[in-house]
Amino acid sequence: MRTIGFIGCGNMAKAMIGGIVKGNIVPANQIIASDLNQESLSDVSHQYGIQTTINNHDVARQSDILVLAVKPHLYAVVINEIKDLVKDNVIVIAIAAGKAIQDMINMFGRELKIVRVMPNTPALVGEGMSAFCKNNLVNDNELQDVVNILEGFGKAEQVDEKLMDVVIATSGSSPAYVYMFIEAMADAAVLDGLPRDKAYKMAAQAVLGAAKMVLETGIHPGQLKDMVCSPGGTTIEAVSVLEEKGLRSAVISAMRTCTNKSKEMSK
Repeated sequence: MRTIGFIGCGNMAKAMIGGIVKGNIVPANQIIASDLNQESLSDVSHQYGIQTTINNHDVARQSDILVLAVKPHLYAVVINEIKDLVKDNVIVIAIAAGKAIQDMINMFGRELKIVRVMPNTPALVGEGMSAFCKNNLVNDNELQDVVNILEGFGKAEQVDEKLMDVVIATSGSSPAYVYMFIEAMADAAVLDGLPRDKAYKMAAQAVLGAAKMVLETGIHPGQLKDMVCSPGGTTIEAVSVLEEKGLRSAVISAMRTCTNKSKEMSK
């Protein structure tokens, strides 16, 4: 029975722990998490019944799968603290932006099984999107164990590591773009008299439903758009304004800027 450890117990770690427990991937007593925030540890222990500690050493020694769920700037410090304590066959899951697999190996000072993952915040409601890549030491069965964890809080896709910067723009950072879109839709609705609570609910549900249409029907987004745009109707009028104002080019420019920033951070 594998023990899954978390160093760092913030929101993303909690989302992952929740998915593991709800999916019965391992029993709760086979999960251990460390954090300096005692309140955070108390919350996750009470909610899921996992083991907790303020000592990273305990997690490092016990873990068969070790999730490094601390901020990127803390990776070097944490790894230096635990590098001599982790098991030789541990699978390290790294979820920090800008930290490549080779960076992990260099920080640990030895070859280890590494899976690099880029999740996103919708993991907190079980609708995350995680992209992952691995080094050659991780075998198919071990990778499936990691995928099971990731699919406990959403969907997961394997990509080449060279594409991880693009992934950050596409799914890691993109919830922020969608929140801006929902907020703008709601503001327009409020301007025309709709109560704000109803405006947010309607706009958000429309985005959720549209996304599910793309995922579940397999129909091209352009074709789905055309299905809503009746000749001479209201929707095509709105679409024409979005085209005039440069919605597509703005999104593409923003995402490419995000990708380039991620590349800079990786250097």
